Amino acid sequence: MTNLGTLISYLEGIAPLNLQEDYDNAGLITGHPDMTVKGVIVCLDAIEAVVDEAISLQCNVIIAHHPIVFRGLKRFNGANYIERTIIKAIKHDIAIYAIHTNLDNVYAHGVNGKIAERLGLLDTRILLAKENVHYQGQPVGAGMVGVLPEVMSIHDFMTMLKAKMELQIIKHTHLCKDVVRSVAVCGGSGGFLLSQAIRQGADVFITADYKYHEYFDANDRIIIADIGHYESEKYTIELLHGLIINKFTTFAAHYTKVITNPVKYF
Repeated sequence: MTNLGTLISYLEGIAPLNLQEDYDNAGLITGHPDMTVKGVIVCLDAIEAVVDEAISLQCNVIIAHHPIVFRGLKRFNGANYIERTIIKAIKHDIAIYAIHTNLDNVYAHGVNGKIAERLGLLDTRILLAKENVHYQGQPVGAGMVGVLPEVMSIHDFMTMLKAKMELQIIKHTHLCKDVVRSVAVCGGSGGFLLSQAIRQGADVFITADYKYHEYFDANDRIIIADIGHYESEKYTIELLHGLIINKFTTFAAHYTKVITNPVKYF
């Protein structure tokens, strides 16, 4: 038997809550640390469909990357998807735990490390490290940068990126580099790291959520590859699932089968 507090302590040993950004709401959103874990579902977004999935699988814990609640809720009448999710989770005694920017910011077992692993990057380091902050002897901060095992042509690289990240589409700036060696990545909305990616000498910056006019900021100094928010972070599910099943044997842990990406492509 494993209680939720034990699972939380393990996850926070990997990504402590004090490493999350000020705007974030990582941590236990519903549920109590003393409850026994009967089963876990890992997802990016703990929306109502994932709660339904947990109910059907008799799981009472959802581990999500994104917090379902970022701000205080004033009413619980089911008027929006957030309220409906929280109401259903509480009604069915399902805990929701979010591990968000704290998992983004760690070097070992973090979101960006997983992207770098998918792309085979070597000699990786934090792209924008927080001053005087370390965890397990490694810098803490946003994004990651590394090098490919060998130089690739830009067209071969973009083909590889599409395959390795299982993408339908890549939005990108002018392919101003003939070859690629150094690659910067940031899961989710990483546009704030562009200048740092350029400063670190990256040929390509892989992230998501770029707005039209922000693409001009590349200014032929770097290639921005916007692969989509969900697409950039979807392997976080694999990351968390692997960490959990390698540590605990007293309950089953499942990948969600719900595609929570709200963005669709025709």
